[in-house]
Amino acid sequence: MAEDDVDFVVAAYRDDGDWSVMELPPSLGEDFAGLSESLRRFPSEVGVLGMVSVKDDFFVIVRRSGTQVRVLLSDNTAALDYPLAADVAEVLDAPDPEDDDTVEPIGDLDILSDLGLASVELSLLCEDDDLYPDEVLLDIAQRLGFREQMETIVG
Repeated sequence: MAEDDVDFVVAAYRDDGDWSVMELPPSLGEDFAGLSESLRRFPSEVGVLGMVSVKDDFFVIVRRSGTQVRVLLSDNTAALDYPLAADVAEVLDAPDPEDDDTVEPIGDLDILSDLGLASVELSLLCEDDDLYPDEVLLDIAQRLGFREQMETIVG
C-alpha cells in the first residue's frame, strides 16, 4: 500500500472538556501497532480516538485509554487488500474474508456509544454506500463535537 492511499490519519482527544484534533503521519495508516502506540501519548478524559480514512474505501477507528485498545473496521473485505485492515482483522481474530463476502463492519460498534453515538447509528453509517469513509468520519466528528477542528486538518 502506498502512503498516498491514506486519505488522512488524525487523533482526537478531550482534555478539560474540550476536544483537540491532531494530524498524524500518513504512514500510521498502514500500521495498526504503530497507530495504536502513537495514540498512547495523548491525554484524554475519555480515551484518545485515532481515525483513519483509506483510499475512499474504508475507515478505522481506534480508541485507546491506557492499555485498553478498542477498534472498529468499517469494511471486513478491506483486509484482502490493505495492510492496516488486515492487521485490524487479525487483532479482532476475525475470519479471513473471501472475495464474495458481504461488506460489513467488524470490531467494536459500541466504541463511541458512551460519547453519544449508539452502535446502531455507527453501523448504519458504516453500511451507507452513498458516503465515502472521510464523510462518515466527518459525520462522526460532528456528532461528537469536533468536526470544525477535523475539517481544518482534512479539508
